Amino acid sequence: MRVGVLDIGSNTGHLLVVDAHGGAAPLPAFSHKQPLRLTEHLDEAGAVDQGGIDALTSFTAEALLVAEDKGCEDVLGFATSAVRDAVNSDEVLEHVRERTGVRIDVLSGEDEARLTFLAVRRWFGWSAGRLAVFDIGGGSLEIAGGADESPDVAWSLPLGAARLARTYFRDGAPSEDGVREIRREIRAEIARDAGHLLRAGSPDRAAATSKTFRSLARICGAAPSGDGALVPRTLPLAELREWIPKLVAMPTEELASLPGVSPSRRHQIVPGALVAEGCMDIFGLDELEICPWALREGVILERIDQMSVLGAQ
Repeated sequence: MRVGVLDIGSNTGHLLVVDAHGGAAPLPAFSHKQPLRLTEHLDEAGAVDQGGIDALTSFTAEALLVAEDKGCEDVLGFATSAVRDAVNSDEVLEHVRERTGVRIDVLSGEDEARLTFLAVRRWFGWSAGRLAVFDIGGGSLEIAGGADESPDVAWSLPLGAARLARTYFRDGAPSEDGVREIRREIRAEIARDAGHLLRAGSPDRAAATSKTFRSLARICGAAPSGDGALVPRTLPLAELREWIPKLVAMPTEELASLPGVSPSRRHQIVPGALVAEGCMDIFGLDELEICPWALREGVILERIDQMSVLGAQ
């Protein structure tokens, strides 16, 4: 079957059209995305403002037309941190449903971590052993670990790259002392619940997903996306540590010229790098393997599994 997966993230709205059936890897057929920057559309009360509501509604209507044109039988819509944390999330999504007919479900942080873990497990397979997965999104950081397809532990932290950029980097790069304080706060937040994962010992394999980690890996020398998804890519801690002072010192225009960094996300690279370094340091990881599958694939895989069960009944 052909389905459209509508991912409303903190940075971007993304429709991924996929050919999927039980026993096969989801095959991407078409991709349509648009910057939404919903974290920048939150007012002082924590509500999505009218500009954000209009942008989300317009993109959803446009994505629905694309999905219909591409022959999708169904559209699976979900929203993550920016909508989840908004005080008016129910009103926003009801407005979108009334105008477009598309229902968008809000994923909890734990579900986001769980579904991302499922995608990474399916990508690497059982030979990965006990697996640890990290995902830096726009609004949150997800961490999960376990030896099965469902993680033993899964949780979410308010350490997304866009959220941190909005909070600490709005007026440019902080001073050296400012960066040190941000680094301290990030690490304290990660370390607070690190025991959830550390109690089981070191993972056999540690992986990272999504745009921020892919960009950091590319900066540190990983192969470009054009080389294909099957090329192994890693983010080494030693190289990342060497790059962080350089990234902090770079003007935003120069950041945008780095390999793997899009102009719309250049302001998120430094906070994303600080979160990535904190994760690797606190969990004792010398490197992270970059997985091309992430939350969208997890949503698709779970839906295929559900349909296979129903079909067998």
